[in-house]
Amino acid sequence: MSIAVIRFPGTNNENDMLKALGQIPESNAYLVPSRKGLAGLKDADGVIIPGGYSYGDYLRAGAIASVDVISDGIRDLADDGKPVLGVSNGFQILAETGLLPGALLHNLSARFICKWVYLKVSESPSIFTENLETAVLRLPIAHAEGNYYCPNDQLMALNDEGRILFRYCDSQGDLTPEANPNGSLENIAGITNQKGNVLGLMAHPERASRPILGSSDGLQILENFVRATR
Repeated sequence: MSIAVIRFPGTNNENDMLKALGQIPESNAYLVPSRKGLAGLKDADGVIIPGGYSYGDYLRAGAIASVDVISDGIRDLADDGKPVLGVSNGFQILAETGLLPGALLHNLSARFICKWVYLKVSESPSIFTENLETAVLRLPIAHAEGNYYCPNDQLMALNDEGRILFRYCDSQGDLTPEANPNGSLENIAGITNQKGNVLGLMAHPERASRPILGSSDGLQILENFVRATR
């Protein structure tokens, strides 16, 4: 299994992601600078777009990266059913490409937020949450534009189809307004596409991949991603 970790100009979490994946047997993760274009993805069984500030977040977060040539390759892999994970800025890029519905708006506070949060995992079956259903995970966030929004019809579809995999919650798993750090609709922190093979997640699993970091809950999400590439 070969997992391409994409680096756009401005990405800053690729090394953390590679180190986290390195703990998982047979992950075979490798770095792909976006300038390599489609050729950089020819051997990929899965793709991860890590966080950062792709192209300086000019225009909107993820907007320029979404029209990069390599994004066409990511779209092709997603269409082929291969797993794709976008973390933080990666989620923003996936929304800008149209691979995921909705948009990530500025945080309700209009401030950058960097803190640990709790996420309630959906009970809906997914390749990304196998053996984690209804669990409460502790992961960090770091973003200025994480306020998830979509029109009512898309929100209804996300709920009806069980595609909202992660929601912000308190330590007991309750979905309270106080646990919502950025103003996201219905405390949404992570969603999938209709096929279920593309996940956008605002929290950082790679930063919660070892107990010494404060939590290893994120490693379970990455382990499921690796399993999905097999």
